[in-house]
Amino acid sequence: MKSYSQSVKLMGNNFVITVVTENEENATHSITMAIDEIKRIEQLFTTYNSDSQTNLINANAGIAPVVVDDEVYELIERSIGISKITQGAFDISYGSIDKTLWNFDRSMTQLPPLKEAQKMVHLIDYTNIILNEENRTVFLKNKGMRIGFGGIGKGYAAEMAKKVLLANGVANGIINASGDLTAWGLQPNGAQWTIGIANPDFPQEAFSYLEISNKAVATSGNYEKYVMIKGKKYSHTIDPKTGMPISGIKSVTIISDNAEFADAMATPIAVMGINAGLYLINQIPTIYCIIIDDNNKIYTSKNINLK
Repeated sequence: MKSYSQSVKLMGNNFVITVVTENEENATHSITMAIDEIKRIEQLFTTYNSDSQTNLINANAGIAPVVVDDEVYELIERSIGISKITQGAFDISYGSIDKTLWNFDRSMTQLPPLKEAQKMVHLIDYTNIILNEENRTVFLKNKGMRIGFGGIGKGYAAEMAKKVLLANGVANGIINASGDLTAWGLQPNGAQWTIGIANPDFPQEAFSYLEISNKAVATSGNYEKYVMIKGKKYSHTIDPKTGMPISGIKSVTIISDNAEFADAMATPIAVMGINAGLYLINQIPTIYCIIIDDNNKIYTSKNINLK
């Protein structure tokens, strides 16, 4: 048995698919199936394609409910569930924040006016996403509302691709969607899969290692995208309640049984802040968290053992 990997750009992210099989032919066939599944999901959920179901929902905001596939309906339903447990720190209706307010290229020299930010966030409210279970419809109550799956889509795609691989006899592998990953089975030598947790100051280096076989990991960090304004670092993570970027936390890493859930929880924990975030994580079984603050202090949830 050997491991084979392929890197491919999907959903605007770099996916690395690794499978453990007998030969290259098997590996190529398996990886192609995983890629096809991720492409299928991208078509459903993208906002870059005018006839995707997401865009149909957005185009009908304030006008009419839209009938969607079960898969779309259920992901929206689960997203609303995560909004409830994070008290709105996770919200798929963030799509109404105009990109002109925040462009995290380094040319930004000042924060946008608070009033302007607040004017945009008034449309962000998951309680205005109206689901009708019987008809399988989704309705955005207010004109101008938009949903997007940037906070959960990568994890969902990784989980679904893993499902396809498992159904086709791939008992060991990893799907890594730009840092959101799910691993199952073992390495070719029989050892557990392990990953390094990136040092936010030197993302190429790991400060710690975790065994992650049959686990999913997602990291939300400001070390990839941020701006410095008057000597203070602002993350590209926006608080949906204020429309302003968060500060004080460099990275949040979530470890869970499911990549979709890990992906969806990483950003809201950063928005909620260290104490509230850890308190929430400690209430939920089978989910763990590592937070690094701006001073490189490391905080962990209960029952986590860093090596």
